[in-house]
Amino acid sequence: MKEIHIDCRNLDSPRQLHDILSRELSFPAWYRPNLDALHDCLTSICEDTYLYVSNFSALPPTFRGFYLVLQDAEDENPHFYVTFQ
Repeated sequence: MKEIHIDCRNLDSPRQLHDILSRELSFPAWYRPNLDALHDCLTSICEDTYLYVSNFSALPPTFRGFYLVLQDAEDENPHFYVTFQ
């Protein structure tokens, strides 16, 4: 089981969140910072993974796609869980 905590309080760009998720979730080398690749990687996780995201609601609307992809991946992958705090 893997637990990851991400605080979005100081994020300035969607690229930063892509970089953090890629690093923390050990995405493969082919990962590129876009929502389709994020979805592919999240739905491919095979180990129970709990992602806790704090201060997401303070982010500007440009981050809305992340919310949708994270929720969708949780619905599709029985090993991936996300909680927005």
